[in-house]
Amino acid sequence: MNIKLRRSPLTLAMHAAGLLALPLFATPVFAQDQQQATKLEVIEVTGSRIKGSDIATQVPVLTINSDDIEKAGLTSIGDVLQQLSSSGSALNTKFNSAGNFGFPPDGSGVGSGSATLDLRHLGSKRVLILVDGLRWVNETSGSGVSASVDLNTIPASIIDRIEILQDGASSLYGSDAIAGVVNIITKRSQNGAAVNLYAGDYSLKGGKNTSGNASFGAKGDRYEFFVDFSHVKQNAISSSAKAQAGAECVPGTGLANCSSATPTGRFIFFDPAVGDVVSVTPNGAFPNGPSYPSDFHHFTTADRFNFAPYNLLMTPSERNAVFAQARYHISDNVTWYVKGLYNTRKSLNQAAPEPIFLGPGAGTGGLADSVGVDVTNPYNPFGFTLDPDPATGNLILIGRRPLEGGPRQYRQDVDTYYFATGLDGSFGLADRDYYWDVNFFDSKNSATQTVNGTYNIAHIQRALGPLADCTGSCVPLNIFGGPGTITPAMLQYIQYIEHDTSENKLKGWTANLSGELFELPAGAFSFATGYEHRKYDGSYTPDAVVVAGESNGVPSLPTAGSYSINEYYLELNAPLLKDMPGFKALDLSAATRYSDYSTFGGTTNNKFGVRWQVYDDLTLRSTWAEGFRAPTIGELFGSPARFDATLQDPCSAPIADPATAANCAALGVPASYSQPNPQISVRTGGNRNLQPETSKSFTAGAVYSPGWAADSGWSQRLDITLGYYRINLKNAIQAPDAQTQLNRCVASGDPNSAFCQGIHRNATGNIDGFNNTLQNLGRIDTSGWDFGAVWKSPQWSFGQLTANWQSTYVEKYEAKNEAGDLEPRTVGIEVTDSAIPRLTSVLGLGWAQGPWTVDYKLRYISPLKEDCAGAAGFPICTSPNEVAPNRPDGTHRLGAVTYHDIRASWKVPVNFDLTVAAGINNLWGKNPPICVSCSLNGYDASTYDLYGRFSYVEASLKF
Repeated sequence: MNIKLRRSPLTLAMHAAGLLALPLFATPVFAQDQQQATKLEVIEVTGSRIKGSDIATQVPVLTINSDDIEKAGLTSIGDVLQQLSSSGSALNTKFNSAGNFGFPPDGSGVGSGSATLDLRHLGSKRVLILVDGLRWVNETSGSGVSASVDLNTIPASIIDRIEILQDGASSLYGSDAIAGVVNIITKRSQNGAAVNLYAGDYSLKGGKNTSGNASFGAKGDRYEFFVDFSHVKQNAISSSAKAQAGAECVPGTGLANCSSATPTGRFIFFDPAVGDVVSVTPNGAFPNGPSYPSDFHHFTTADRFNFAPYNLLMTPSERNAVFAQARYHISDNVTWYVKGLYNTRKSLNQAAPEPIFLGPGAGTGGLADSVGVDVTNPYNPFGFTLDPDPATGNLILIGRRPLEGGPRQYRQDVDTYYFATGLDGSFGLADRDYYWDVNFFDSKNSATQTVNGTYNIAHIQRALGPLADCTGSCVPLNIFGGPGTITPAMLQYIQYIEHDTSENKLKGWTANLSGELFELPAGAFSFATGYEHRKYDGSYTPDAVVVAGESNGVPSLPTAGSYSINEYYLELNAPLLKDMPGFKALDLSAATRYSDYSTFGGTTNNKFGVRWQVYDDLTLRSTWAEGFRAPTIGELFGSPARFDATLQDPCSAPIADPATAANCAALGVPASYSQPNPQISVRTGGNRNLQPETSKSFTAGAVYSPGWAADSGWSQRLDITLGYYRINLKNAIQAPDAQTQLNRCVASGDPNSAFCQGIHRNATGNIDGFNNTLQNLGRIDTSGWDFGAVWKSPQWSFGQLTANWQSTYVEKYEAKNEAGDLEPRTVGIEVTDSAIPRLTSVLGLGWAQGPWTVDYKLRYISPLKEDCAGAAGFPICTSPNEVAPNRPDGTHRLGAVTYHDIRASWKVPVNFDLTVAAGINNLWGKNPPICVSCSLNGYDASTYDLYGRFSYVEASLKF
């Protein structure tokens, strides 16, 4: 199928005229120093392919240099970028979910140990990551084929600067550049050698961070090179180190929302002796086996298992990397370069001992639903078979958490390889200069995930079944007597070590040409054009036991796919007016890109921009752009898998609302049904019928650099920026929000409702089927404002002061399905471990005097609301009567948070270049607000800092 977005010349002209008529305000998040820009040599700035000093002031680019990275006091560039005011929820090493929940619908896996970046709250898949202008390979952590780049594969020590374009740029860079582009510029050379050592620690027990790197380089008349070796190690912090994270499964609810799979076991079945269904658990541990019914009691909330202390607040990780690049000037006009990187990561995630759920009430949709206990099992205390047949049997559910097997541990071994080479140069023709480059890159990210503490359900079925069938290596299993009844021999038979692998490959060629075509009255008409070819390959291969459907863990199937792209682009820049009253300069730019995908066909995307420099101090800018994002390998080819979503079933007794009770009855749910576990399994997977996402974005803003504040008695420089953005995204590739779909299904009371399609309940009322696969689901509309101010004082007798204030205000964020129904995620709401704060603001203050520098940073996150969900009915649900479509269970409030960071450095007065520094992030030990709807640890790890303060010291030596 061809996606055609081509415009006629008349349409293009109308768009251009419309842009000229708009009130123009630019969206640079960080002001470009225009005085400095006039001194630049020929360069290429992210956001334009045209090389030239004037272009540097035409695009709204935030620049973060290596000094800014050091001042953050963090070892991961992903963590640094997640502190941007425009950054949204993204994966980092504070997430401890490596398969214990399952697989997200896009086939990407959970990315354990990775760090990604979200801009404008549109997701990390809609941010394009470049390194030196070329695409970087997507991550994989042994659990899927991801569509996002792991920023932990790029060592912070090799970075010279980062340019962040927070504007749609598909016309220049192709797919994924809907929310913005991040271009990481690496160091090309260095004068001599350097060593950096770093150590930091949290105020909680554990979490020590260390890093070190050694680098060397040189630069001559015809060559330059840089080599860097780096090491980063981050230790674990257990959830038990913090009461909020480790004391309760849902903070403020005690054991009420904890797991029904307990070390003693829970057994729900029809007891012929009492003529009714019973839900019982042993009174304690019985090494010699319990007697039924005297050693059992009715299962209550007090019997539930608190899994939270087994989790991790900080996941351990160790990364080692070597990077090298060299450039050689073959002639005055031709340069050859070559660069390479190898990065290896070892990381670990941990969850509580894996629960074993058996019987039709398990709702796994797999083999476990058909496992019971035969009467001949030597440990069966009931005296009859627990038959799992949903039509004729007596078993509903068995839940047993074998502490004897230890916690689940997911270990990732990830290797990233990158190689690039090419030529760049210039030539003259007809008194004009032209610039060209050709590039080749080849990269791979491969991973193995090893899982300990999981079980073979087929072996469990055999060990619980007829004793006559338990022969050979089979050992009869005792799950009835509480902790200690599962012997080492039993564990050896039912446990196995799971090995999963995944891989992403990216290979490409590019060629670019830019220069000036002819003169206009206001300057040269310039252009850039080029060609790019890319080839993506990805695969995920789960363990053979998992593929066979015999794993007690989350089932999945292999995924593999590939696709290729050929792209052509053209960018033009026309200076229309210059040095006229009210028009210091007026430029019009346009760009178009045609992309031909092997998976869905072709698409053309256009972009127009206007830059109006009113006078020396004031510049106005605006852009209008089309964008797209092609479905990725995981989204297209991701095989069916399962995700154990934390959901609140409205049909779970007791039901306070009579209308809801009636609707549940109409859906066939028995009045006695009670949701056995807070997690409900949903079916995820890719969709080969997906079409690309398309977007239209508009930005407008102003940059004010007053001359009266330049080189004055109180100011050396002052830049003020104000920007507006609006992004309209159609055919958004995502799965329906499962909780919202379930709520709407129950509210309809109609099993034939569109919302109930794909949701299946068994005779007990338990949901044992929930289709949550990917769709082109409706649209996303978002808009907001960016504000920035940068000030630098003169060099006073007591030092020099600096201030940098950057803020983002999200005006609107709406996601709608195809029917026009609003999804729950919106501004000011916490949902699914992610948040969209109304206002995020970062203020940095600095002082420098001689060898000393001191930096102080304040980071503000505005308050949020969330659905009380599992905390409904408990005092922690602060506003139970404040109900909204995205908060049907009442409202819990998360207060505003301000973090304070401080750092001081001193250049030691010795004969060699030595600088020492120390700092504290979260100086006052501010704890994150309690989140009752978050999956783990009672807080949103993608929005807030870890509990307590983080202190670090650092030393840098150059020689």
